[in-house]
Amino acid sequence: MVQRLLLERERWPLWLPVFLGLGIAVYFGLGVEPPGGLGAVCVALALGVAVVLRRWGLGFLVGWPLVFVALGFAAAQARSAWVAAPVLERPSGRVVVQGLADEVEPLAEGGQRVTLIQPRLDWDGPVPAKLRLRLKQNDPVPVGAVIRLDAILVPPPQPMAPGAFDFARHAWSMGLAAVGTGLSAPQIVTPSPSAWGLNRLRQIILERMTRQLPGGTGGVAAALVTGETSAIPRGVLDDYRDSGLAHLLSISGLHMSLLAGMAFFVLRGGLALIPSVALRHPIKKWAAGLAMLATFFYMLLAGAPVPAQRAFVMTGIVLLAVLLDRSALSMRLVAWAAIGVLLLSPEALIGPSFQMSFAAVMALIASYEKLAGPLSAWGANHKAWHHRVALYVVGLMLSSLVAGSATALYGAYHFNRFAPFSLLANLAAVPLTGAVVMPSAMVALLLMPLGLDGLALVPLGWGVDAINWVAAQVASLPGAATLLPPLPSWGLAAFTLGGLWLGLWKETWRLWGLLPMGAGLAGFLTVTPPDILVDGRGYSFAVRMADGSLLVNRGGRLLRDTWERRAGPLSDEPWPKNAVSADQNLACGAGFCLWRDRDRRVAYVQKDEAVQDACASADWVIAAVPLRDKCRGRARVIDRFDLWRGGAHVLWLSSGRVDSVARWQGDRPWSHHPVKRRKKPEEIPASSEKETENDDS
Repeated sequence: MVQRLLLERERWPLWLPVFLGLGIAVYFGLGVEPPGGLGAVCVALALGVAVVLRRWGLGFLVGWPLVFVALGFAAAQARSAWVAAPVLERPSGRVVVQGLADEVEPLAEGGQRVTLIQPRLDWDGPVPAKLRLRLKQNDPVPVGAVIRLDAILVPPPQPMAPGAFDFARHAWSMGLAAVGTGLSAPQIVTPSPSAWGLNRLRQIILERMTRQLPGGTGGVAAALVTGETSAIPRGVLDDYRDSGLAHLLSISGLHMSLLAGMAFFVLRGGLALIPSVALRHPIKKWAAGLAMLATFFYMLLAGAPVPAQRAFVMTGIVLLAVLLDRSALSMRLVAWAAIGVLLLSPEALIGPSFQMSFAAVMALIASYEKLAGPLSAWGANHKAWHHRVALYVVGLMLSSLVAGSATALYGAYHFNRFAPFSLLANLAAVPLTGAVVMPSAMVALLLMPLGLDGLALVPLGWGVDAINWVAAQVASLPGAATLLPPLPSWGLAAFTLGGLWLGLWKETWRLWGLLPMGAGLAGFLTVTPPDILVDGRGYSFAVRMADGSLLVNRGGRLLRDTWERRAGPLSDEPWPKNAVSADQNLACGAGFCLWRDRDRRVAYVQKDEAVQDACASADWVIAAVPLRDKCRGRARVIDRFDLWRGGAHVLWLSSGRVDSVARWQGDRPWSHHPVKRRKKPEEIPASSEKETENDDS
């Protein structure tokens, strides 16, 4: 082992971002918030240990890994403290909100989503520093304007099931302290200044593209330029997701490389036509510098999401290598990009964008290191045009296959879906994106100040329509979107460790990484879906039917979609009202529902007058009303107090195990659950179906 490590000494630095990520994962995996300053203490101690170990020759093998683990932990803790802001603790009721419109996003289903900063509220509670409202009005609010309107605000919604997407944590990292719905038309208090910056420019581009290219065409075109997907209809988004083309809607390496390549070759080719310039000046370096500026502006225009940051860092290093006459494509480039992104945005580590983008790039470069020689040799001996076409097609197929294989498990972990026909879709869509869509989009941006962007938007629309058609056709194939059970976190960790071992080393011992990768995939087989699910208000309830499907009484699209992905397919059978389900296991009537499975019985109660009957006939009682000591005997109880404090609950009746969102989240800054003490019923915030439907705001 030691000899193998010494043989690959030049690959050791590639593991530093891995240890950095490990420290970040430790921070986010804690059940309680660590004491302030603990990260800085850990870094100091790790540096001391590294200095001591250096004397024994173990500085790089042991000391630096410890330093980077501590640095990752400290960076995550510091970032959490930096974005900390007062969060709304309870629904506000109807209030007057005034604030500056920092970002405006049109919605495909109508209306818009407005992010307000520096808000003012007419109430005595804590005032959030940043909030987001969903408005029904289609007339866009000007970015930079101060607006006033009536609205209802709620805290950032907690996950709808343990392990589901944690919007509250996501909102915390963005400094978003409240979400809500506008109840009146916004009034412009102060008009937008003539120059407001990139957010205003993004809004103008969105408006022009969606106006001239209606429907899904304009929404997808705007997403490719600005990274904003809110204007894309739900059906088109589903087609992109189910066909494996969703990565095209996220500004990432493909978009950055296409833009950089176009800028580089257009400028270099143009300057080459002027002999006096081409012979006397380094036009190649000039072109690289311009391409770097263009990609930096593109990243800012897209709002600098994690994939765009990673792509800009990597593209920038490639162009910098051109400026310095160095080789650009290497695994060290990926390592430096990962370190930069993780230090700036540690929370990106636990999100799908970071995991999928870096997994794809690392796998592609590792494959390139092995296949570049044979493919180049073949290309040198086969120079006919049809050979070049064949080499391009093979390269495209290999790239799609490698990137798709590397990211498939991360997509399954976060979205519980697998797109088996993604290779077919990418073979058709990626060339269209590179040859038609992105060049037309860049020309449209250049012509927009002159009012001539319509000339480029026409071919852009043709290209987007073709990609939308490919996405729809592939998504309609049988089995195009395979639903997978939730993967345990240990399965993701094992697969990631194996993939890193396989990709970062070069010798044959890299194949050992296949073992933990296989163990991680086996994690799918260890999952047992829960039998009962209930939301945090006791409003929505789901039971496992005899055929394995979930029967849900009510709830919004987002809740149903989340429960389907976390616990299995939803039943088409309607919830029985004063009747019995088709499998005879669920009976509703007399104010409560009773579910039976073998010798286990669960009662679901929403009215006070049905409590006594439910408690007398069930082993478990789940109540949307406070029970206090009304339910005595052997029945186990989850009542309104438990749901209010713990959020959504799930139950496995065979083992008697219960889990809740609060238990899964732990005591962290973004997990705003009430303290565990008895409250009077009137102190518990009321809920409504409208709140449930608006959780995705």
